[in-house]
Amino acid sequence: MKKIEEKAINTIRFLAVDAIEKAASGHPGLPMGGAAMAYVLWTRFLKHDAENPDWPDRDRFVLSAGHGSMLLYALLHLSGYDLSLEEIKNFRQLGSRTPGHPEYGVTPGVETTTGPLGQGFANAVGMAVAEERLRSQFNRPGYELVDHYTYVYAGDGCMMEGITMEAASLAGHLKLGRLICLYDDNEITIDGSTSITFTEDIGKRFAAFGWQVIKVADGNDLEAVENAIARAREEKERPSFLMIKTQIGYGSPQKQGSAAAHGAPLGEEEVRRTKENLGWPQDPEFYVPDEVYRHFQEINEKLKEKRENWQELFESYQRDFPEEAESWEAYQRWGEVPQLREDEGLWQFDKPLATRAASGQVMQVLKKYVPNLMGGSADLTGSTKTFLDDMGVFQPQDRQGNNLYFGVREHAMGGICNGIAVHGGLRPYCSTFLVFADYMKGAIRMAALSRLPVIFVFTHDSIGVGEDGPTHQPIEQLPMLRAIPNLHVLRPADGRETAVAWLHALSRKDGPTALILTRQKLPQLSTTGSGAQKGAYILRKEEGEIPQIILMASGSEVSLIWEAGKLLEERGIQVRLISVMSWELFLAQPDSYQQEVLPAKVKKRIGVEAAYPLGWEKFVGDEGRIMGIRDFGVSAPGEVIMGKMGFTTQSIVNAALGLME
Repeated sequence: MKKIEEKAINTIRFLAVDAIEKAASGHPGLPMGGAAMAYVLWTRFLKHDAENPDWPDRDRFVLSAGHGSMLLYALLHLSGYDLSLEEIKNFRQLGSRTPGHPEYGVTPGVETTTGPLGQGFANAVGMAVAEERLRSQFNRPGYELVDHYTYVYAGDGCMMEGITMEAASLAGHLKLGRLICLYDDNEITIDGSTSITFTEDIGKRFAAFGWQVIKVADGNDLEAVENAIARAREEKERPSFLMIKTQIGYGSPQKQGSAAAHGAPLGEEEVRRTKENLGWPQDPEFYVPDEVYRHFQEINEKLKEKRENWQELFESYQRDFPEEAESWEAYQRWGEVPQLREDEGLWQFDKPLATRAASGQVMQVLKKYVPNLMGGSADLTGSTKTFLDDMGVFQPQDRQGNNLYFGVREHAMGGICNGIAVHGGLRPYCSTFLVFADYMKGAIRMAALSRLPVIFVFTHDSIGVGEDGPTHQPIEQLPMLRAIPNLHVLRPADGRETAVAWLHALSRKDGPTALILTRQKLPQLSTTGSGAQKGAYILRKEEGEIPQIILMASGSEVSLIWEAGKLLEERGIQVRLISVMSWELFLAQPDSYQQEVLPAKVKKRIGVEAAYPLGWEKFVGDEGRIMGIRDFGVSAPGEVIMGKMGFTTQSIVNAALGLME
């Protein structure tokens, strides 16, 4: 090992050690043990440009073991990103750009939010999918516009999480040869040695998945690590799994190789011993030798040249392939296509239709305007109606397909779509039954936290599912999703509201949207439409100056209050009907609009939704009533269950009359 390389690696280690010690919080063991292997990747292979961290053809680096965040922050600082030494010193402090786990959009150079183990691995699979899809469409002979790799750094905890195995299985099937995992194989987790819980041959498991498996006996052997990465890059058919043996807390006399180095600062005395052991100055803290800065600057100049060469290539591409270049730039933008709203096909619904079927109909219109819409379902394509006709299927033999078969892998599906989103260039969606949102909750939450405009399509949205019984009938999932900050949950009442819901989902740039759709057919109501974009709106207004009672509902129950309203009007009662497609959108409206829809002086209100009623209190008030479900469903035809559990027109009429008395 050259002297400058040894200094650079120790600089990475001790920036991490000092930052964690100052914060009195963090995980020093991973940066200390993995510094050498990460250094090799970042200085000998990784294609990136600190001055242009969003350059489309950069290599992606994902720290799936996000607790080792100081490893990444040290590398970003030394590599010249806009991350000062002061930010390193403010590790884990309020308002810093160095939060406890890496967060997308907070720190320049952080490709995705990681921390919950395995999420980053699944994101990396999504990035590799996006790279393959875009490369197949835009590259031309002599114009390798898309030519990058995805690297993911994972640890033992990532390997134990189910989402990693789901994602790895699909990656192997898809033959994502430009996906390379560096597995920090240190055999330590928080509870101690992995021998107490994790004793399978993980290499054989990945080999069975279809990955190339390469073993490196010593993670501090720079040449061995370099040779392993080089071999991985040469493999075109299989993703590569590099099992690199390291020692957690490397250099610490008392804590090296033990769980004590995992999740807590070394302690003042052990820091002193470790610096002495590795020949590092005791003072000053956060020491970076000038020659290390110069070393990284020399590397950065070469990397900058690669980015400039790509820019020249793209300018030539624009001249020789102007249409493709225009499409490329359109693919990089988020947001709704303005002319989409004017397409009459988006609004043509003239017969009873399940909103899942209406969604499928809408998607066939969307694909004409959003050709980079890409996604699929967790083995439920025919049920969720999310297949894009004539858009191909993404497979090893056809990289230009927009439809993705995820298999029965809900959690990985969500994480992969998050990875497609952060990669850029494609508009990801995924789908399954609403009850299985539980299986992918972690990925949904990460999309919301990271402000990723992923579209989650959930069908079979209530007890109306019917005969499959309570295992497949969602009850608590709606309030669960609504509790996730920055997730917009939209439950449309018919075809036109479904079209509005999709338009909103496509227009979002700062977070995910969940579409909640029915299995059973619903009537097309005469007054639904653009008002749904405000979340809640008046479907039918009372004839008098003010209503005596307000009926409100979402999704399939809107048609029930529609009929109940007619019966109440026949009794001479002034009724207002409100469709509440999205709580989040309605509560984001000005107070004046909310008062216009729900006048404070009208106290008699009923909210109807075939789900656990948590949260409806804010809309019905102290004198209102909620018609919801506080138990599981049963196995029977959907209409029978709805009647059994009180979701009928007459039940709503009776409730209204009782409330008015």
